Amino acid sequence: MLAVTDNPLVQAGATTTAEKASGRPVTTGPVNGATFRDLLNAGMAWLDRHHEIVNALNVFPVPDGDTGTNMLLTMRSACQEITPENTDSLGEVVKAAAHGALMGARGNSGVILSQILRGMARRLEGETLLTGQNFAAALTEGTRVAYKGVNRPVEGTILTVVREAATAAENAAELDPDLFFVLERTVRAADESVANTPRLLPVLAQANKVDARGKGLFYILEGIYRALRGEAGAPVITPAVPPTPAPRALKGQRKLPPLVYGFDVQFLVEGPALDVQTIRERITAMGDCPLVEGDEHLVKVHVHVPDPGSVLSYAVTLGFVTDVVVENMDDMFIPEMPKGYDPVPPRFSPPGAYQPVEGMAAAPLPFSAAGQFAAPGRPGSEPIEGPAIVTVAPGLGLGKVFLSLGAHKIVPGGQTMNPSTQELLQAIEEVPGDQVIILPNNANIIMAAQQAQALTRKNVAVVPSKSVPQGISALLALNPRADLDQNVRAMTAAVGQVQTGEVTTAVQQARFKDIHVQAGDMIGLLNDELTATGPTCEAVVKTLLEQMGAADLEVITIYYGEPVTADQAQALQAELRTIYPKQEIEVVEGNQPFYHYIISAE
Repeated sequence: MLAVTDNPLVQAGATTTAEKASGRPVTTGPVNGATFRDLLNAGMAWLDRHHEIVNALNVFPVPDGDTGTNMLLTMRSACQEITPENTDSLGEVVKAAAHGALMGARGNSGVILSQILRGMARRLEGETLLTGQNFAAALTEGTRVAYKGVNRPVEGTILTVVREAATAAENAAELDPDLFFVLERTVRAADESVANTPRLLPVLAQANKVDARGKGLFYILEGIYRALRGEAGAPVITPAVPPTPAPRALKGQRKLPPLVYGFDVQFLVEGPALDVQTIRERITAMGDCPLVEGDEHLVKVHVHVPDPGSVLSYAVTLGFVTDVVVENMDDMFIPEMPKGYDPVPPRFSPPGAYQPVEGMAAAPLPFSAAGQFAAPGRPGSEPIEGPAIVTVAPGLGLGKVFLSLGAHKIVPGGQTMNPSTQELLQAIEEVPGDQVIILPNNANIIMAAQQAQALTRKNVAVVPSKSVPQGISALLALNPRADLDQNVRAMTAAVGQVQTGEVTTAVQQARFKDIHVQAGDMIGLLNDELTATGPTCEAVVKTLLEQMGAADLEVITIYYGEPVTADQAQALQAELRTIYPKQEIEVVEGNQPFYHYIISAE
């Protein structure tokens, strides 16, 4: 948090200690470009501190709640785009932030956040100072752009929150143009709007949760408000609907979890001449999920380590250490989670890279996008027949399947690892030809794919596949000799001809209609709806197949993920063949994390 004595926010004169103690704002003056950069960074930092709460607001109890992570990574990209050269003008700062958010947007939440920033940048173009009036106008324009960017806007979501916050900002600006006054009422309105989302969206009311994306936006706005106030201990607007933690055994009277994840360590270090790159290298060598950001005077550090003492001992050699947070991640351990489950997102590094497969050429990664790889014998310079196919796959095995069916570029991604707009755009530019079809294979990647589509000069179409089985069905409908439009129509039609089942482990207690699950239960989703639970993942597979009407279908394909061994998958295949002797049943190694099985039935 910025110190009051040297805070550039203080532009309207000095603020006394008595004024700060009374709760009055530290500034009533306008904010320039450099200061607004600091405000955006403060919003990102406040979201960083609370992103796990946002992740936990996922409606379904599946181990892939990543809304907070996606919004945080999008904000990081926005803030990193702002260079010292473009901080003289407020308009240039917001323009840079909007571009960074656009390219770094992950998931639908990140895309909508980037659209809000894009609208704000449009309104603030040419402005040098931020006031309560133009902030309100900018947020209103951000609201308009965000609504326009969603095909079917739904109330009770982040769209409602930003709209009601913008309305409050406009009303406040009419009463008093002071920026602090306007922003305070904006944040209060956002908080109230988030609390009201369950009344507008029945699925939230059923799950007893508020909208996760709206909550993420609230934390960003609240972080900006706190920074504008200028003191870390400023009163915080209490969230109207705090998440209700699950009951836990008392410490000292519980069975201790195994030591697996270690400690989450965060701190700030201040000094006269900090070497950010050296600090980043040392922290990266110490543990996982490193995040080192800042400048020569102030650096923020985040890392996961088995021994927090080693990190903090190093920290105190660097300078003045404050805001130390040490959390035992194993204390948050949820028993019987699938292999690959990480209870403490986010993964600050890009999604895990695929290792090149024998006979498979690895694609160059100029944007440091992790793990894109190309089909064998398909270098980017060689012509191909028909449109090029870029597809997203959550596992190496599934990537091989897509390549065998004719895909030209695989972008790793899926649950908890949504690729950014930039990563998708890079894949588009690398494939040969001017006609490209993208298969997102996840509902939370479609908007990022559409953004990438708008950023290229190539003729690109997005086939809205929401699952791996839908993507495979679409790819099977590809006709290399047909034109782009014909293929898009055929592939889109094929998406609707397949049913998708997914089996995973519940990470929290939940009740949906007649299904009540506890953390650790095996659950099944049919076409994105929670419909099944059972004592084992194999039992859930059988229930899902019954719900799909498998006895009347022809082909059943089961992709087994990281939590399942090949022997377990083959045993399930043998059992299903006795239950469905007339059906063609195939089991394929998918390597997807979190999900024991993905079922395709048609």
